[in-house]
Amino acid sequence: MKPVIAIIGDRFMSPAMFEKAIRDKCGADLAIRSYEMPWPDEPMQHGYAQAGMDGLKEYQGEADEIVAMVGDAAIAVTQLAPFSAGIMDRLPNLKLIAVSRGGPVNIDVKAARQRKILVVNTPGRNASAVAEFTIGAILTETRLITRGHESLRRGEWRGDLYRADLTGEELSEMTVGAIGYGHVGTKVVRLLKAFGCKILVCDPYVQLSVDDIKDGVEQVSLARILGESDVVTLHARVTEETRGFIGADEFAAMKQGAYFINTARGPLVDYAALTQTLKNRHLRGAAIETFGIEPVPPDWELLRLDNVTLTPHIAGASVKTVKFAAEAAAEEVRRFLAGEPPLNPC
Repeated sequence: MKPVIAIIGDRFMSPAMFEKAIRDKCGADLAIRSYEMPWPDEPMQHGYAQAGMDGLKEYQGEADEIVAMVGDAAIAVTQLAPFSAGIMDRLPNLKLIAVSRGGPVNIDVKAARQRKILVVNTPGRNASAVAEFTIGAILTETRLITRGHESLRRGEWRGDLYRADLTGEELSEMTVGAIGYGHVGTKVVRLLKAFGCKILVCDPYVQLSVDDIKDGVEQVSLARILGESDVVTLHARVTEETRGFIGADEFAAMKQGAYFINTARGPLVDYAALTQTLKNRHLRGAAIETFGIEPVPPDWELLRLDNVTLTPHIAGASVKTVKFAAEAAAEEVRRFLAGEPPLNPC
């Protein structure tokens, strides 16, 4: 008899998509229970704000709710459901948690390891989507697309945006600096090459690919990225080392009139410092996709500035992301059932 599988999906990573991928990989004769959470129509929660959820972040669901959903299942497949030490203690049959996201921030991985519960994730699931979105954000900000859009929405025809002293440069004439060369950063670099821009990369933990070296991409220090780039695009992971590492000093070190793009994570950036830098026009503009607090407080001054493009953390949202993540999670389930080693253990 195969173990029970509990799927806790949502309105992005749908339970039906998970179930189809699992049955395609593992066969139809499976005991599967499925549940749908209301994200993204309702926001995620954070572990620091909830008793018993210490160490977790970006999750959705209450402890009693999750325990009832998983029940006697040996396998849980989810994107956002929280698994704290306390929740795992109430699920004695649980042996595998497959998380369809790059970082299992809704799981207490250390506690899972202590309880011999295997946790697997799906790194790079939305890298393609975020990379494409990043190129769109760069073009939107550097070519004044947001300014033109907003003026027309107000009934104002801004022909002055065609003036030589106001219009944007082409990417072919720019230096673009990418901070972070992981799943997303490498794809951003690959897409940028088509525009003919000079590309700088900063990541002390990886090396450039042979193709990137042949194509003239340079691996440099953070100081060079900031001092030489017309566009700085952020693709680092949140760690103790990188939390808040782009702040007032880093913005001051950037070129006058440069652009800052963040499609990575909000905690990487000091947003008060960014707001001040945009207000004093040291930076010409910014495109911001993620924030230190989400949803963003409606009274944030950053939301009212005229030289910033803002989106509500949607860069990774694509149908391809859903398919890729569901299939990757399903493969981990198949391997677990077959007694094979996992591809992406956490």
